[in-house]
Amino acid sequence: LQGIFVLGLPYALLHSGYSGLLLIVLAAALCCYTGKILIACLYEENEDGQLIRVRDTYEDIANACCKKLCPCLGGIVVNVTQVVELIMTCILYLVVSGNLLSHSFPYAPITEKTWSVVAFVTLLPCIFIRTLKIVSKLSQLCSLVHFVIIFVVITYCLTQMHQWSWAKFRLSLEFEDFLVSVGVIIFSYTSQIFLPTLEGNMKNPGEFRCMLNWTHFFACILKTTFALTAFLTWGEKTKEVITDNLPSFLETLVNLCLLTKALLSYPLPFFAATEIVYSCISKDNHSNYPSPLLALTVRGSFLLLTLLMAMFTPHFALLMGLSGSVTGAAMTFLLPSLFHLKLKWKKLSFLEKCVDISVFILGFLCSLAGVVCSIKGMLEVFG
Repeated sequence: LQGIFVLGLPYALLHSGYSGLLLIVLAAALCCYTGKILIACLYEENEDGQLIRVRDTYEDIANACCKKLCPCLGGIVVNVTQVVELIMTCILYLVVSGNLLSHSFPYAPITEKTWSVVAFVTLLPCIFIRTLKIVSKLSQLCSLVHFVIIFVVITYCLTQMHQWSWAKFRLSLEFEDFLVSVGVIIFSYTSQIFLPTLEGNMKNPGEFRCMLNWTHFFACILKTTFALTAFLTWGEKTKEVITDNLPSFLETLVNLCLLTKALLSYPLPFFAATEIVYSCISKDNHSNYPSPLLALTVRGSFLLLTLLMAMFTPHFALLMGLSGSVTGAAMTFLLPSLFHLKLKWKKLSFLEKCVDISVFILGFLCSLAGVVCSIKGMLEVFG
């Protein structure tokens, strides 16, 4: 999903001007910070002052925060939020795959929804994915394809350097368009859902903060370079997905790369969502022996659900925007800052408390603005 958002960054610059460049840097810093405080909530100090990992998941953090009010309430809210966002992401990959196939083979007498079914068939082996190792290998291939796409676009833009002009940047901004840009930029960095599992599977968890710093730093550099070179190349003609600006021969190549990326990206959110649901069902059954048949049923049901929603949900993009504004902002800004304040209040300095509260307010405003824009779009579509 981050790759898809990255392709919209030049369009975001079109509507945000110079402030968009600042937003790309600010979003990297904020998402890096909330990732760190979320992982900090997994640890508590023992009697010797050493940090011990006492929680394993986002759900455990939420339950720890709500244990006096209702021990399971926080975990239920977090799990539902995570599953909704992950499933919406999976559906988006199917919709995007159908769209890319349709554009790559425009003369084939096949509808976009039928192409989505073709993409779905290639994803059927996801039912048999049982470990994170397989998912990580697919994600590595996905990252490689992503770099190929970025390299092709930037290389083409550099060949058009003689057309560049800083006069293309806007000074005056339209508020609604600016909010859309904020959403695209912020959510191109979101990864908080996966961080507790990622940190728990690292050979040396002590290097997590350093890893987060460097990955967000390089992501910021890459995204700024990509967005800037593409926008300077096309200016006011910049389209929502920058690949639509490329010459036809390059557009087809990049679209096929994007299709590969979308299909390789699908297993990660799919695996994460099914694992959450499966773990919840296993807890309710109080069984010490996980059922392989139950796991296959859960995965198969989720796979079919993503196809049905991709096929029959009208105006899915608007629905994705609405759910993303709520779940994305909640998982990235609202909950990490709220949980950090709740669990670490006595040990936080005044400045750290101010930063957490500021992040929470910013996340709330982003979420509210996204919801308003999405609802307005739905009202316009449905008349």
